Amino acid sequence: MQNTHSPSEVSSAEPVPLSSLAKEFQLELLTTSVDINKNEISRPEVNRPGLQLAGFFNHFDHDRVQILGKAEFAHLHTLTEKERDKVFSQMFKYEMPCLVITRGLEPFPELLIHAEISKTPLFSTPWLTSEFTGELIRWLKIKLAPKVTLHGVLVDIFGEGVIIMGDSGIGKSETALELIKRGHRLVADDAVEVSRIAANTLIGTCPRVIQYFIELRGIGIIDVRQMFGVEAVKTTQVIDLILNLEYWDESKIYDRLGLEDEFREILGHKVVAHSIPIRPGRNLAIICEAAAVNHRQKKMGYSAAKELNLRLKNVLGR
Repeated sequence: MQNTHSPSEVSSAEPVPLSSLAKEFQLELLTTSVDINKNEISRPEVNRPGLQLAGFFNHFDHDRVQILGKAEFAHLHTLTEKERDKVFSQMFKYEMPCLVITRGLEPFPELLIHAEISKTPLFSTPWLTSEFTGELIRWLKIKLAPKVTLHGVLVDIFGEGVIIMGDSGIGKSETALELIKRGHRLVADDAVEVSRIAANTLIGTCPRVIQYFIELRGIGIIDVRQMFGVEAVKTTQVIDLILNLEYWDESKIYDRLGLEDEFREILGHKVVAHSIPIRPGRNLAIICEAAAVNHRQKKMGYSAAKELNLRLKNVLGR
């Protein structure tokens, strides 16, 4: 199955305002004269400037968030005040989004002076360096992940993130409504914003303006959260499976065994995708549930199709 979204739908995330980072991690601003509302972060990686503090500035990733922890401070304590001033003078010649001191360590006077002069935001946090670094990278990867908007419905079915796709009017929203009544949770209807936050991880969200709403032709807009309660909705969901609804075509041969999976590529990541033919009388909600559970079984190492194939081979072998 080919990727059907156009390149124009793919968008790079906008830079993250530094003020959002400071608020998220409750960072204390040490350079009070610096306006952090003017700074933005455009890289999801961070840098610990150990080599730079030793005077080596080749390949200095100055456009990342800079973190100074216990190891960097231990090295700085071995330097004289003059040597530290020289190092900081060189370091702050580069434009950095900000610099964060972890463990609540006391900043050197020379560090504060050069940060103020260069208008570089200098923060302090009581977090341990490794914990802060890990959480910051995770948060930035989500905020700065590339995105694509898909036309479909995203539902959490037994913990599996399933995007139901298909032509307009084929019954995506009605299927989602039936799934919600059966105890599953709605993430997005009509527009699914997909972000790639890791090499093999896609998450889906809903545009805030239409969050929790479903459009039903002939009835109008319904608010799922108000009608079914907060347990019927979810804000984000990892995407595991795509079900493409299509009208039954007598001339088309549909997969009846499922020995080989088909995939759809989204943002460079392949997602298992199934084509579901639609005919009057088919219970789409039950089909979606079965597809989600079957996919989960395959991830756990069991394939019903392969098990049946193995049994047939054993019978023929005898």
